[in-house]
Amino acid sequence: MAFRFATAAAMPKPCLSIRANQSSSLDVSDLADDHVSRSKKNFVFIINPKGANGRTGKEWKKLLPHLRTRLGGHCNICEYITSAPSHGVDITREAIREGADAVIAVGGDGTLHEVINGFFCVGKPVTALERGPGYSTTLGLIPLGTGSDFARTFRWRNDPHEAIERIKRGFKSKIDVGIITAHTGEQHFFINVADIHLSAKAGYYASKYKGFGNLCYVFGALRAFIGHENRNLKVKINGGDWEVFHKVTAICIGNGKYFGGGMKITPTADPSNGKLEVVILQDFKWYDFVLKLHKLYSGSHLSEKNVCLRSVKSIEVVEEMSKGDIYVQSDGEHLGFLPAHCSILPAAINFFC
Repeated sequence: MAFRFATAAAMPKPCLSIRANQSSSLDVSDLADDHVSRSKKNFVFIINPKGANGRTGKEWKKLLPHLRTRLGGHCNICEYITSAPSHGVDITREAIREGADAVIAVGGDGTLHEVINGFFCVGKPVTALERGPGYSTTLGLIPLGTGSDFARTFRWRNDPHEAIERIKRGFKSKIDVGIITAHTGEQHFFINVADIHLSAKAGYYASKYKGFGNLCYVFGALRAFIGHENRNLKVKINGGDWEVFHKVTAICIGNGKYFGGGMKITPTADPSNGKLEVVILQDFKWYDFVLKLHKLYSGSHLSEKNVCLRSVKSIEVVEEMSKGDIYVQSDGEHLGFLPAHCSILPAAINFFC
């Protein structure tokens, strides 16, 4: 995997289309040959063409001329089409190391999740090789996916043209990033929501039905209820004492507010307050989800007596009696099973807002 930033001298238009089989390496020194390009910023756009059942790739092709018009005079545009799972992680890491000014995730929450994980390596932030210690790459988002739940936290419409204008304005804010360590000991980073038990199991099965659009979440939930049982889980908050929560249906740990295609599961979450909002659902039956589904989408479920809310810096979850079958996921990506530990990295990334 390798790529190069485009320069104005080398190209008749400000966009270089890149594919995974290119053998050249990204080399920002190319920009030194041209004073016009040297004055521009270098933006890398990462696109999963198979996202939203192939719609992302088609919409991106339609959007590209408008993107060139709005941003071509402002930055050197480097387009990268992913070709396999986790490819976006590798692209992001190399782009940051080579001094990209911004990496833009084009797609849904899955693509954004890969880009976020590319900002880190072996538990530490990736840094530019030839820039000073104060330099940082900015994260951007153009929502073109099935869910785009993180964008809902900012009340953004699923409109790529509006997203391009946000990037063009260049306003930035620091946002938090969650870090989760699953049973394998491997660390993963998440920007939106990590969850445990039924909701994570539903997300796992929803990924099998992506061809049905947002209906995949409905099918995933129906499949997850088969064989489901509420379980007693032990929870440690901020390194304190263990607490036992009985008949837990799901635990949702939010940096953002929404998941599952618009469900406002952690309505008090704020990705810039340095905390994770934890919602614990206890003793929910299948008919509770039917009767209270509107509350889960509106965020009013916190008033229910079997819903617990905690604001935390860290949370550890284990089974009271281990069976090894409690699902864990973050940003819709399956990470395995309990035990799991989550914590927050405050103000970890600059974000176009």
